Amino acid sequence: MAIVAADTAGRRADRIESLLSARLFVEPQLANDRLTFASNLSGHLSLYAMDATGGVPEPLLPPQIALQNPELVGGYLFHVVPALGQIVVMLDTDGDENYVPHVIPLDGGFPEPLAEETFAGGRSHLVHVEETSATAYFAVESREESLTTAISVDLASGTTRTIWRSGYGGFVAAETPGRSSVVLADGYTMGDIVLYEVDASGERRILYGTPIEEREAEGEYPLSGFGFGYGAASGSGVLLPTTLADDAGSLGFLDLARPGEVQPVTISGIAHEGVGELAGIQRLEGDRYAITFNIDGCSWAYAGSFDEERLTFGIGRVLVGEGELAGGVLHGLHYDEGSGRYAIAFCTATSPTQLHVLPSDGGSAPPARLTRERALGLDPELLSAGEDASFESHDGLRVSARLYLPSSELGYEGARPLVYYVHGGPQSQERPNFAWFSMPLVQILTLEGFAVFVPNARGSTGYGLDYSTRVDRDWGGLDRLDHVHAMTEVLPHDERVDTSRAGVVGRSYGGYMTLTLAARHPELWRGAVDMFGPYDLFTFMDRLPETWKPYFALTVGDPEKDADFIVERSPKTHIEDISCPLLVIQGQNDPRVVERESRDLVEQLRSLGRDVDYLVFDDEGHDVLKLGNRVRCYETIVGFFEQHLS
Repeated sequence: MAIVAADTAGRRADRIESLLSARLFVEPQLANDRLTFASNLSGHLSLYAMDATGGVPEPLLPPQIALQNPELVGGYLFHVVPALGQIVVMLDTDGDENYVPHVIPLDGGFPEPLAEETFAGGRSHLVHVEETSATAYFAVESREESLTTAISVDLASGTTRTIWRSGYGGFVAAETPGRSSVVLADGYTMGDIVLYEVDASGERRILYGTPIEEREAEGEYPLSGFGFGYGAASGSGVLLPTTLADDAGSLGFLDLARPGEVQPVTISGIAHEGVGELAGIQRLEGDRYAITFNIDGCSWAYAGSFDEERLTFGIGRVLVGEGELAGGVLHGLHYDEGSGRYAIAFCTATSPTQLHVLPSDGGSAPPARLTRERALGLDPELLSAGEDASFESHDGLRVSARLYLPSSELGYEGARPLVYYVHGGPQSQERPNFAWFSMPLVQILTLEGFAVFVPNARGSTGYGLDYSTRVDRDWGGLDRLDHVHAMTEVLPHDERVDTSRAGVVGRSYGGYMTLTLAARHPELWRGAVDMFGPYDLFTFMDRLPETWKPYFALTVGDPEKDADFIVERSPKTHIEDISCPLLVIQGQNDPRVVERESRDLVEQLRSLGRDVDYLVFDDEGHDVLKLGNRVRCYETIVGFFEQHLS
């Protein structure tokens, strides 16, 4: 790593510390005038509570226990069960993602394992809690074989029941009031989902779709795009998101007496405009629900009612998308049936996550903002809100993108060196989201004088199912050419950026794409930063948890049947062509891209005499969450780009 002038390094460190002084407040749940939420107040993510009117947050977990990024958990990070006076919380060990459910009292305490024998040795996900019966539903991944088990737990007694086992998920997809069964889902690739229920005798009844083992080789099977749904109050069917009628998502109703048929539900009262998709549905009470949309990367949320007879959903209130809650990303919406109020966490590209309590529908009280998080010592005008930089790609496809430039208040002159940022997934999306790793990095880069280009290339979510599936079985193909087109045909025409001084950075799949771009298009880059990206697709898929292997065999390629393709698309095949310096960052406990994968890359490059630095965090997984680690990580990345792009 280069040594920079003391005043430059000191200023950069101060800015990083200032950005990270804004604490996280996410996943709020409101009950009995108490707000429970996850925050990194202590330097790592933990659980806290405070009065719904505000106050000093009270820790609910011992200080040595760290929670995981809820976006990696695959269900609820925690769930408050006020009727039983307890909280169910999912714990792993420093990011290894081997989640085990535990229980603590409402006012906190040392976590005790829930049904310890049932969940020992598995990777568990809390999918749903039915509060009336205090029943929790889990998906438990085996660590030894490709098998997931759907399990229900009576939280009052601790009694468990095995519902079903599946090699393709077996996730609870909807609870059905008044029935002894739940709707389960198997998922093969993104949007390819089959629904079924299991009766008391253990027999499976298909509700929609054709199981993969029954499909014909040349058959056509529409992508259903089902999201988590809810049984209607009548108990006769399920209301759930689907892409069957609209590629961008809509509501559908599945009558349980008429399997194989999903009836479209008309939504009225939408206030937003733009390109996006339906993100999900959440029951409020009875046949009242909240529905959320992702529009141009920004969150919209509405409260409304479902009319089962007319198959309509009428919106009665905008919860998120207007006023103070506009132009950003929702990080939790919870309805308190007792008071009728809503707890919300929300952030933008320039504002950290804030907690809000919204009054009940029709109430006269104004919304209450409970937090005032900010980047200390940094005027908001110094941060970059970004601008739309969407472009038409090499084959005419529209690719959404944003360009973040240094604020004019900073006084930089001339075309700025460029950092090209590739998000993970690939079926994910970069949004105006201050909460997690990406946006603070974008902001510190713009503060230090870089332009940052953030595309949502084909395969990204947020623009409909067809767009999201364009990366399936084509990693490093047309998606790679989207990035090359941006670098060669789009960005060079912007006089504000200097593409001759460009670096590329990405995390996870974005790390894979970083390696691919650096190796196959070395003329474009002066430096590259790979954060836990797959290097050899064979070893990457072989080292995955067993339950994830069927999915990757379908979406990336079968290691046996598609061996030539996998070789061609692996960065390893082209790695000798990398000519720019490389920084590799890895979490020691990462179960998705294991440390050995990054070490193989580093050792190979060093054997070739290439310039490569390797930074490993011993207490992180597939993310960098702890405060000290984040400071070091940002400092290293920005210092690397200052050395090689300036």
